[in-house]
Amino acid sequence: MMRQIAMTRRTILYVMDANTPDAQITDAAVAAAQDQTHLICLILAQAPALPMYAYGVPPYGGVNIPDNWPELISGAQQKQKTRINAVETVLAKSNASGEVVSALCVSRDIKHHVARVARVSDEAFIAPNLRETPVFLHEVAAGVLFHAPVGLRINGTLSQVNKRIMIAWDSSKAASAAAHAALPHLKSATDVLIACIDPVMTPDRDGEEPGADIAAWLSHHGCNVTVAQYPGGGREVEQCIQDRAHEFGADLVVMGAYGHSRMIQTVLGGTTRSLMDQTETPVLFAH
Repeated sequence: MMRQIAMTRRTILYVMDANTPDAQITDAAVAAAQDQTHLICLILAQAPALPMYAYGVPPYGGVNIPDNWPELISGAQQKQKTRINAVETVLAKSNASGEVVSALCVSRDIKHHVARVARVSDEAFIAPNLRETPVFLHEVAAGVLFHAPVGLRINGTLSQVNKRIMIAWDSSKAASAAAHAALPHLKSATDVLIACIDPVMTPDRDGEEPGADIAAWLSHHGCNVTVAQYPGGGREVEQCIQDRAHEFGADLVVMGAYGHSRMIQTVLGGTTRSLMDQTETPVLFAH
């Protein structure tokens, strides 16, 4: 019989911005209260750009900062403070254990603020509306995946029950990191599918029985595991993953992120970027 493991007393980083609807926050807070999860709500906001005007010829010239600059900063800080108070009210009404932190910063610093909180969390989750600001989305992902040892979830909701989980397995360090990050979800799932797409059956790659090693490990944890090997048929890996997930009826896909360099995937595209940009399949990434 499948041994059910309750995912309780975890700490979840919930990354949002000032425009994240209260309904989405409430859903996360209610789910946290039910599981005795501590919810850290990180509200991101873009700091006003510093409007500097140069005059003269260096080194004899100078820089002029408009007189209303302090008012611009003060206004942004007040807006952020108002949103913090509103989110704290939502948490209180939901009877959830939680806290609200804020980051008013330029885009390049987002990953550092996110990483600082992610390092003391068990998992990070991106609010759905953050997709409306792609710069935020990808910098948040970079902060979690490259600067913190936890998994990152996108799509779906925190209240979602993940009973059928598919692991996109290729024996890589990134795939292993994702499986470890997802272990609490895998333990509470009713069915886990190890999906090996176009495996390389050599001793130095995926072995003679691709997926058998991770299946043995998860079985020891009490998971109900099935291993399947799928031919890619010349299609892109990300499409194969989504097709297999849909066929399996997966509530969640677990996969390693940025198996190739982030620069290559950012410029040329790649499996991680494609699955991060899609909005239909809930995915847990780790690097």
